[in-house]
Amino acid sequence: MALFKKRTVGKPGEWYYCLQHKKVEEGPECPAQNRFGPYTSREAAQHAMDTARERNLEWDTDPKWHDVDKGDDRSSPSGD
Repeated sequence: MALFKKRTVGKPGEWYYCLQHKKVEEGPECPAQNRFGPYTSREAAQHAMDTARERNLEWDTDPKWHDVDKGDDRSSPSGD
């Protein structure tokens, strides 16, 4: 058992968006698995979900990315 609890200390001016509490935090208050960031401003952190949505759309529609080539049947579970 540890004698001291390690706590993530945030830095002033680093902003995060907590996915669990759906709020902006200065410095990380919640675990890394529950947050986006760091962002350079409160405003950027407030738009974290919009930014993620835009990036996902760009990724999904990127013409250079192909999960499965035409004629390649890797999509079937058995790989046949």
